Amino acid sequence: MDSQAQITASAKSLKKNDYINLFFLMVFGFIVTPMIVTSDYWYTSILIPWLCLSLATIGQQIVMGYTGQLSLGAAGFMAAGAFACYNLILRVEGLPFFGALIISGLIAAAIGIVFGLPSLRVRGLYLMVATLASQFFIIWVIDKFGWFKNYDSSGIITAQDIVIFDRAYTSPMDMYLVVLFVVVILTILAMNMARGSTGRNWMAVRDMDVAAESMGVSLLKTKLQAFAISSFYCGVAGALFAFTYLKSLEPVAFDIKLSFKILFMVILGGLGTINGAFIGAAFILLFPVLLNTIGNNVFHGAIDATIISALEQVVFGVLMIVFMIYEPLGMAKLWENLKTRIKSRFSKD
Repeated sequence: MDSQAQITASAKSLKKNDYINLFFLMVFGFIVTPMIVTSDYWYTSILIPWLCLSLATIGQQIVMGYTGQLSLGAAGFMAAGAFACYNLILRVEGLPFFGALIISGLIAAAIGIVFGLPSLRVRGLYLMVATLASQFFIIWVIDKFGWFKNYDSSGIITAQDIVIFDRAYTSPMDMYLVVLFVVVILTILAMNMARGSTGRNWMAVRDMDVAAESMGVSLLKTKLQAFAISSFYCGVAGALFAFTYLKSLEPVAFDIKLSFKILFMVILGGLGTINGAFIGAAFILLFPVLLNTIGNNVFHGAIDATIISALEQVVFGVLMIVFMIYEPLGMAKLWENLKTRIKSRFSKD
């Protein structure tokens, strides 16, 4: 069995555990967290951005981890979803928030199809460069045409309150529960797609597109479908990110750095695993917090903040190289190996 087959077999075993992990996430998220977390800081600065970026990472997983198409425009599609949701609520009277959220995702999906067309002709680094154009083009359009920002001269517009069934969800816990509800629903859908015929077509294209086409898999349909669904997830994540975490909309918040951050989350979490999207997002978000805590408490601020920031990038870069060479399934696979060892030790006892 070659290395690619081993990766595919390991990915299948990880998918079986995704439902178990999601169940515990739901129980912990909906029941345990509201009971034990009372600090608004944890909701607004940790949990909400973690869930939003995890959703965007799932979208990136679909096109990159499952379909094998290198893409670097996730933040651009997040911006498209965020500004679409803002304008829908602003200009369509009576449109419910969830309706605006779904339509904004569909708008991002339509844009994703357009920029996914190069995948039919190019691949690898060339495709990544082509998708990178979507990042700059979307941000340029939002900046160029004032209609998207309601002709606000400041460049930063305040997001509307989230209103569901005539109730405003404005407290940190309320917004957290809204985000968690959307993330759980879309995660279940992503897991079902990955385990069904859709996911099998994605992985067939990823493993060997020529063989997949000879077996009757349409490369046109499969690749564009992956880009559309990926962009939909990123668009919804961008809207939630703007309305619950940023509470404002500005194009600079969705710059190329955010696209790279989501790319790091995919690689470190584990390619082709839904579980890895949450693990990778948690690591990327919490590791800088850990470094700053060590710098302030252990070294009492003696280390400059710029050095800590540079150290973050070095560690992320080294980890990406290590995981891509030795463990393509990333931290998700390490977590499952750890659980297996613990179970085997207890079973021997």
